[in-house]
Amino acid sequence: MEPPPIALDLKKDRGLSVQWADGTTSYYSINYLRRMSPSADMRELRAQQAKNPLTVLPASAARASNGPLTALEAELVGNYALRIRFSDGHDTGIYSWQYLREIDPPAQT
Repeated sequence: MEPPPIALDLKKDRGLSVQWADGTTSYYSINYLRRMSPSADMRELRAQQAKNPLTVLPASAARASNGPLTALEAELVGNYALRIRFSDGHDTGIYSWQYLREIDPPAQT
């Protein structure tokens, strides 16, 4: 189990910075966090897009809210995760510390 971060800094219009206990820092843009939501519907959508890049986004994911996508709020879930509510209404993804490590953008290259 991934230990909790030392610090979290959410800039609602830009992204999330996470300072980890091992001294590393990760940065996730708001758009990246939304696209990589660990919710069941987004996991299924990513699986469908991997099979067929022409998969149509559901209206909720494709909807351009009144302006750019932002994080409206974030809350800790126990001592193991963070839940983010996005301006497009999505709020069902719970980002565990382990999942955030797995999707760390520099680790994806």
